[in-house]
Amino acid sequence: MIVVTGGAGFIGSNLVVDLEEAGRGPVSVVDRLGTDDKWKNLRRRDLDELVDPADTFHFLERRRDDVDYVFHMGAVSATTETDADLIAETNIRLPQRLWAWCAEHGVPLVYASSAATYGDGSAGFDDDGSIEALAKLVPLNAYGWSKHAFDRWVARTVAENGPTPPQWVGLKFFNVYGPNEYHKGDMKSVVTKAYPGAAAGRPVTLFRSHHPDYEDGGQMRDFVYVKDCVDVMLWLEKHREVNGLFNLGTGRAQTWLELMGALYDALGRKMEVRWVDTPEEIRDRYQYFTQAEMGRLRAVGYDRPLRPVEEGVADYVTRHLSTEDPYR
Repeated sequence: MIVVTGGAGFIGSNLVVDLEEAGRGPVSVVDRLGTDDKWKNLRRRDLDELVDPADTFHFLERRRDDVDYVFHMGAVSATTETDADLIAETNIRLPQRLWAWCAEHGVPLVYASSAATYGDGSAGFDDDGSIEALAKLVPLNAYGWSKHAFDRWVARTVAENGPTPPQWVGLKFFNVYGPNEYHKGDMKSVVTKAYPGAAAGRPVTLFRSHHPDYEDGGQMRDFVYVKDCVDVMLWLEKHREVNGLFNLGTGRAQTWLELMGALYDALGRKMEVRWVDTPEEIRDRYQYFTQAEMGRLRAVGYDRPLRPVEEGVADYVTRHLSTEDPYR
């Protein structure tokens, strides 16, 4: 049995879909559903168990002879969350306990880190997982700090020959977009937010550039399609000799104009842009460039292509957003 924490969420539910389609189900999901439409991310799935996060370790002990693999996608993931105690409990102490459980019982563990660990990007985007390299990174928000704190704890544990799962992998997700993120409110990708207006032929709103090296709309991000992220995770489950901390982007930064252009092209619409100033309260922390260094993941053998926005957004629009039921 495979366990996916956060399995009703955005990335987690896409992972559950592909595990089931690959014949690796039924999968057990650890998550809360809340009062919105998050439950719809699982409505087609044949689950082994749906576990309340508060019962995680009781469940693992009860089913320890059945658990073959753990994907830990669960987290407080809002970059705007200000309850640092909640973030620390969920994003640091809980995965430390999960790591210890997997190490004790010989269960492989893949966990979600984040590109938010890179802070303003001034130290680069190299996924060097050494203690020394990680010490150079300074996250900008509590979410990024919590993910970075766990990465550093893992690095120290490994360096000191502490107990480790038989396979362990941390994935620094960059700007992920795709189906099943509809419940995320303000944390949805810009593609999902902009789709209704684009489908209606309205202009898209973008921030002006306040940096002399970037034109308006020329600010760049590494946008990665969720289905490609899941493909990497399924590959890791088959290649249990792989360990380490890896970036998960495309390795190619693209502009906001390219991203929105891909959306309007997929809809057969002409794009018009309404420019607004970047709000002053975030202007000094605004990132103008992110791009995942992908050499380490390629070096361990993952050689499949990762879709640029022109391909990923087209798939997202035609197979999901423009259909009666956009869920996977």
